[in-house]
Amino acid sequence: MMPDASGMQALRGVKRKNYFVCAALLFGGFIAHGLSAGAFAPALVLAYGGWSASFLVIGVAVGAGWIAVKSAGMWSGPVSLVAATVLIHHTGGPLSPCFPMLSAIPFAIAIYTPDTRVPTVVACGGMLGAVMVLDVLAGLPPRELLAHGACFGLIGAIAIAGTRTYRSMRDAEKTAQQERLVALDQLSESERRRLKAERERAEVDRLVLVGQLAAGVAHEVNNPLAFVKSNLGFLERELRTEGGALDVGELRDVVAETQDGVLRIQQIVMDLRRFSREIDEGDAGQAEDAIHEARRLASVRLRGLGDVTLEIDAELPPVRLGQRHLVQVLLNLLVNAADAVEDAEPARRAAIAVRARKLEGGVRVEVEDNGPGIPQHVLARLFEPFFTTKPPGKGTGLGLALCREYVSRVEGSLRAENRSEGGARFVMWLPAAGEPVSASASAAA
Repeated sequence: MMPDASGMQALRGVKRKNYFVCAALLFGGFIAHGLSAGAFAPALVLAYGGWSASFLVIGVAVGAGWIAVKSAGMWSGPVSLVAATVLIHHTGGPLSPCFPMLSAIPFAIAIYTPDTRVPTVVACGGMLGAVMVLDVLAGLPPRELLAHGACFGLIGAIAIAGTRTYRSMRDAEKTAQQERLVALDQLSESERRRLKAERERAEVDRLVLVGQLAAGVAHEVNNPLAFVKSNLGFLERELRTEGGALDVGELRDVVAETQDGVLRIQQIVMDLRRFSREIDEGDAGQAEDAIHEARRLASVRLRGLGDVTLEIDAELPPVRLGQRHLVQVLLNLLVNAADAVEDAEPARRAAIAVRARKLEGGVRVEVEDNGPGIPQHVLARLFEPFFTTKPPGKGTGLGLALCREYVSRVEGSLRAENRSEGGARFVMWLPAAGEPVSASASAAA
């Protein structure tokens, strides 16, 4: 993968810095060499000065983009070989203390040009040529020429092999990095799809609940609507009566009853609209408000089945679960309780109780019914997605699974149990907003 513009600029900056550092080290070597020799010979000045200046020029050219980063090694290799050869020749030839410097040049080139082996191969060839030239100028016998050639040839082979190994390791790292990036992209896409599916699943469950309540809504609206119409008819008849005295007190009662009926219809419509509409989830929920709203919504399902009694502690703290999800969880529990009592044999009047208690670190909510209870084999699978004992068209098996998921997401708990006196009980624990869960772990149990 080719680096982008910013990455290439950063790479040029690193390469430029490396060449400047090398130039500084060469200049330092020149000073040290001159001080140790007691004089700065012209050849020494020429070799070190030219070498250091060349690296400065290459660094500037690479940083400015005048030459490609990969081409810099092709320039630095020959420059280093020529400068080192001149330096060694004027400081003793094969006997010079700088003679081993030739063996380091291919390794230095390999480090500075790891992406390609060509500069290293060229440097190895140049190193062998420089050794031969120095040996010939020094008048060494053929045997020593061959020995030097074999020794430096081995060093060059090691440099080439090292370059190849380094390139293989670097390519493997790049491939692994690419695979990690692809895996991260796939994970991100998977998480996006999961969240989308979760939202769709929650929407389906909420609309299923609205559908289950629809028949009851018609009944609940018809009741207040009937006496609203009756009262309006009464008012119309009274106003048409000629010469009759209107009873102001009775008229006020009729108007008050009519207003109550209209408000009841308005409340039902508002509750359903708020519940069925997708809204932003708040940071915290008010348990008492959610219980009252859920009971109003559930009343259209209960109709003549029975009553819902409430026992709510005063000043319950806000809980971590958002208001909409909190209402949805409570409504699910109330509707399930109504279904359980409706299917009970023998038939009985529903007695559903909701208790909310303020405990240390949170709120505990219990929903009880007087239905037949939950069979043990059902109790073990009650919160599994798509598991339901209801007939087709009456349940999706998502309601309780989503309830537990919402509660668990805020580090709360939801469990079901059978009451000793008959019926079922759902126990929900919700941490207070802003409270650490560890402080309330014992209360949750």
